[in-house]
Order: sequence, then structure tokens, then C-alpha cells
Amino acid sequence: MSDIWINLSHDETAPKKALAGKVNRKKEWLRRKRHNRGAKGYREGKQKNNQYRQDFRQSQTPLQNGASIKCPPASTSTQSKSLSYLASAHSSSMPPCGEKPKEPLKSSASSPGSSVSSTCKPITMSSGNPSKYVAIDCEMVGTGPKSLSELARCSIVSYEGDVIYDKFIKPSARVTDYRTRWSGIRRRDLVNAMPFTKARMEILSLIKGKVVVGHAIHNDFKVIGYCHPPELTRDTSRIPLLNQMAGIEGNKCTSLKTLTKAIFNRDIQTGNKGHSSVEDARATMELYKVVEHEWETQLAANSTAMLGCKK
Repeated sequence: MSDIWINLSHDETAPKKALAGKVNRKKEWLRRKRHNRGAKGYREGKQKNNQYRQDFRQSQTPLQNGASIKCPPASTSTQSKSLSYLASAHSSSMPPCGEKPKEPLKSSASSPGSSVSSTCKPITMSSGNPSKYVAIDCEMVGTGPKSLSELARCSIVSYEGDVIYDKFIKPSARVTDYRTRWSGIRRRDLVNAMPFTKARMEILSLIKGKVVVGHAIHNDFKVIGYCHPPELTRDTSRIPLLNQMAGIEGNKCTSLKTLTKAIFNRDIQTGNKGHSSVEDARATMELYKVVEHEWETQLAANSTAMLGCKK
């Protein structure tokens, strides 16, 4: 009986089990530590993001979309009254009470191009220098444990819609979310992509000193790490006239897809392959050309009024 008791009490797997338990406890401790660290980072990131938004709103107070909000236009002509609702994003003023907005002009063309509908045709020639106008659109991916947005593709088109720049860009941090459903970016696209630092220099060389058109363009400038002069910025997401033409009430920010469908009767950003930054940039430029004359006229009137106030 004593021999049997000794054999039962001597378990050779006991040290292994003890070691495995110790390893499991250490893994659980590390897992909790990473979780707590991630939660802390998320809270800090959220606070920083909220602070950025607040700073951005404050930075846009003096000027937005090239229009001043400090001094209203001094002109009392019929044209100025009909265009008064083309004010800036933070002080976009609607037409005076009792005065109806200006109706969109009907196109006389019976069979317009495939890019526009029969009810609305963009202006084909710029009121200024067409070479000074470009449209930009960027696609982002998520990087790092917090999936922070970084630039992965940038497309720039001319006033006529010709592609000036279109390249995949390799983010500086490790990509953790390609966001293919929206960005259209895949792993293979970034294997031999251009480094961000070099791409940024090329992009800035193309847009500096020009009127840059975009949709919610502050998001594009943010990932590029650049601040374009407000008087040279045209954000089509912040123009009440486009909402009015699309039959959308209020001054809310309307998506590029919705405006393109309503005004041009054309679908973009379809399918499951993600967005095309070239397609989005062209659509943005077409939207700008629809209201270019009214928009630029109002901006010129605001600039003149500002000069009068300063004197």
C-alpha cells in the first residue's frame, strides 16, 4: 500500500502545470495592461480630436470659402440681394424674408454630355484663369492601434477635369485598416507606393497659389498637413445654393454623392470596390462650375465691401 501511495503522490506534470499557470497569468496581466493603455489612449485621442475641431472652427471664423463675414456687402443692387445667401460656412445667410431665392437656370442644350444632366450644365469657361483652378480629393486609411487617418491616395484635376496628379501614397505608420469599402485602397496598392514626405512636396507644388476646390476639403488638407489660404479655398459642401438646386432645405453639409445625383442625375461612389478619388475630384469641380459665376460675384462683392469698411 505504501508503494501505491508514493506513486500516486508523485505527479511529474505538476511543475509543467504550475509553469503554464504562471505563463497564463502573465499573459492575462499583459492583456489587461494593453487594454487599459488602449482605453487611456482612446480617451486622450478623443479629447485631442475634439480640441482640433474646436480650434478649426475658431480658425475659420474670419474667412471661409473666400468670403468675409465681418462686413456685409455695401451694394443694394438687385444682383447683390439675389446673391446674399452665398455667404460663408459659419455665417451663411439665406435670402431676406419675403424674397424668394433665385431659380436655377435651365440649360438650352437638348443632349448634354454624359457627365451632366439635361436640367443643369456647368459653365465651360472660367470667369478668371482656368489654369488657376484645381480640384482635389484624398483617400485615407487607418494606421496604428487607434486607426488614425493617414493619406493613401491623392488626385488633383484641372478646371476641365483632366488628371494632373493621381498617386498612391505610403503612410508613415503601419496600416491597420485599409477601409477598402470607402477608400478603394488595397494592400497591393501601397507596396511600391510613394513615401508620404515626397508625395506631400509634389502635392503642395501643384496647389500653392491656386484656387483649390474640394468637398469637405478641410479633411483633405488635414491629412496632407497643410493649411490653404481661405480666400483661395472653395468648399462645395458649404454652399447653400447647391443645396437649393438639389432640393435640399437648410444649410447642412450634403454629401458629394447626394449633390451629384440630384443636380447631374449621375451616380458616383457605387459598387463595393470603394471610392475613386479621380471621380470625386471631377464631380466636385463640376459642382463648382455650376455656381461659379454667382459664387465668385458674391466673393468679389464681399471683398469690395471689406475694403470700404477698412477705409
